Amino acid sequence: MPELRLLDAIRQAMYEEMKRDERVVVLGEDVGPKGGVFGATDGFWAEFGEARVLDTPLAESTIVGAAIGMAANGLIPIAEIQFSDFIFPATNQIVSEAARMRYRSNGAFGCPIVIRAPYGGGVEVHGGLYHSQSIEAFFAHVPGLKVVAPSVPYDAKGLLKAAIRDPDPVLYLEHKRLYRAVRGEVPEDDYVVPIGPAVVRRPGTTLSLFAYGQMLHEALAVAAEMAGEGIDVEVVDLQTLRPLDVETILASVRKTNKALIVYEDNRFLGFGAEVAAIIAEEAFDALDGPVMRVAGLDVPAVPYADPLAAAFMPSRAKIADAVRRLATY
Repeated sequence: MPELRLLDAIRQAMYEEMKRDERVVVLGEDVGPKGGVFGATDGFWAEFGEARVLDTPLAESTIVGAAIGMAANGLIPIAEIQFSDFIFPATNQIVSEAARMRYRSNGAFGCPIVIRAPYGGGVEVHGGLYHSQSIEAFFAHVPGLKVVAPSVPYDAKGLLKAAIRDPDPVLYLEHKRLYRAVRGEVPEDDYVVPIGPAVVRRPGTTLSLFAYGQMLHEALAVAAEMAGEGIDVEVVDLQTLRPLDVETILASVRKTNKALIVYEDNRFLGFGAEVAAIIAEEAFDALDGPVMRVAGLDVPAVPYADPLAAAFMPSRAKIADAVRRLATY
């Protein structure tokens, strides 16, 4: 089985879906001859032509609005937002139009679009203030919109195929640091990973650690380190943020009796707040300690300077400290 980088798995998913279904098109800034800012559509323009690989103006509202119009006319568009930081001009199109299409039509039709958006920061990314944001909490709040944040190449490919075949809109978040840093075996055969289920990446008994995206890999590294101290951490990859796999979360907490949530976004009202609330409401009787969070600092943006960016991020040291405190509570 070939071993691919996460970026290659994403590219392969789109390529195979475009070969499988001629209704699938891609659009966005520089997705044509340039092949995308990160190379996700490299070679697509030459292979599929300018009618299916469309370069757009630097106008995110127009990109998503055009994708909605394409979907209403029978196409299956994949809209690329170069950096998630710039998705907010398209918020009205996503929230007020795409996400509500199924409800508004009384179930008669949906809006089969995929919006791909690279997100996330950190020292390795060097995105600074305008290329490092985590946007998942804003959009996971919206009913009618699915939100996916894969962590490993196998699931990145399968989830993207599922998103493209979904009859309703999907926001597909890609952490920039994982594009070339993470490799994994990816089948050449056609397969789909269902949107929704979380994955227990590492079973354990001392406490449950919930993460997604880049933080999943930090969580796994800390869990391996903690094993040497006799702390057996169960790591759960949420990977789909909406719909959230509540059943797997609660089953893990009822097994370990303690919960820690790690996410890169600002701590206040970040995605971990919803996970913590669900655990408190549904599994309070199983808890042997407080539900804890490790998250990005509550500052307006990820700084550019390396020491400040490192201070912002939920580092392995911060996660390990939280694991030790919760394990001994």
